Amino acid sequence: MADENKLEKIISLAKRRGFVYPSSEIYGGYASVYDYGPRGVELKNNIKKSWWNEMVYKRADVVGLDSAIFMHPKTWEASGHVEGFSDSLVECKKCHHRFKSDNQKTCPDCGGELTEEKNFNLLVEAKMGVTDEAKSKAYLRGETCQGIYLNFQNVLNSTRQKIPFGIAQIGKAFRNEITPKNFIFRTREFEQMEMQFFIPPDKKLAQETFDYWKQERLNWYLNLGIDSKKLRFREHTNDERAHYALAAEDIEYNTPFGGWKEFEGIHNRGDWDLSRHSKYSGKDLGYLEPDGTRVIPWIIETSAGVDRAFLMFLLDSYKHDKDKNRIYLSLHKSLVPVQVAVFPLLGNKLELISKAKEVFDNLVKQGFIAEWDDRGNIGKRYYSQDEIGTPHCVTIDFDTLEKNEVTVRDRDTAIQEKVSIDKLVKYLKK
Repeated sequence: MADENKLEKIISLAKRRGFVYPSSEIYGGYASVYDYGPRGVELKNNIKKSWWNEMVYKRADVVGLDSAIFMHPKTWEASGHVEGFSDSLVECKKCHHRFKSDNQKTCPDCGGELTEEKNFNLLVEAKMGVTDEAKSKAYLRGETCQGIYLNFQNVLNSTRQKIPFGIAQIGKAFRNEITPKNFIFRTREFEQMEMQFFIPPDKKLAQETFDYWKQERLNWYLNLGIDSKKLRFREHTNDERAHYALAAEDIEYNTPFGGWKEFEGIHNRGDWDLSRHSKYSGKDLGYLEPDGTRVIPWIIETSAGVDRAFLMFLLDSYKHDKDKNRIYLSLHKSLVPVQVAVFPLLGNKLELISKAKEVFDNLVKQGFIAEWDDRGNIGKRYYSQDEIGTPHCVTIDFDTLEKNEVTVRDRDTAIQEKVSIDKLVKYLKK
């Protein structure tokens, strides 16, 4: 399948199978905003669960946080977002499309003349207050990490954690993107999975910690089945690295829409963030070393986009089985939105339906995320579940009524196997 068509195929499948819908579609949609459907919300939740399990539950040195989307406006002054979080915008005088300024002279869409550059801030403004007169300017957070910095000492003082330790958070962020594009890759509303690891201010330790988290984050994607040939690290150049960053590298995926694209960043932020918040708040956000010295810790950050990870897993798992003329998602079994589907061979035979319901109910009681389908012919049901990424389909046929055996079909191979009903749970768990 030609790479240039793959994203279009993914977008079509995502809507057709209930992963992602255009937001507010009945009103014509809302530019670059998307809703996650029944299968999409399960996949998204499973990605977040996997990340949380890896970053928090499996570690003694990382704890979780859920900070507010609204924070005191001074937060964004201290972080530099109010003053420096901006892009240059140009508009075509002919077609009126808007773009980030890349020193181009003519419109890439129609060839028209472009306006002079104008700067605009990426923060999304809001108004807080009961009456119009009392309303004050606020912001929807442009990133989730600031809430972690504001709560650094709260977490340090209320837990048994000691430096070095990390704080992890998953949550929504918002940005006034000029050119959101490529489906859910770049949007104005998105979700982040971030971890800020606080360490003593030491260059050697910082480099060791930075290298450690680089490998840990890469391993997470590899363990979830991502093709290693499509992943790489890319170090930021001096021009693109944030002024406060002592080191910055991205994990990139080789996409069909422009090649290598960032899905996660690992950064050495030094002491810039806590120093700035100490200055603007008047609160000392340092900690005491064993010798009694008070210092500001350095921060090693891992920052991943949930929506970008979602898209990457779809892209990487999208398979075209030409021999059987089918499309399937080879999603890792810990991520799939549906673990097993149950079918009566015929949807109009009560005895098959009754037996299939027994099997279905038992699987649900055993903790499986199961789906029932009795529509149309069995082949179409198989292909529908293939596109959802369901690892196993269980079919109840007339042999089941006689021999108490069901047919279990494997998603990746399409091979079917007879399994006794009393051994089905053990078979699927294995």
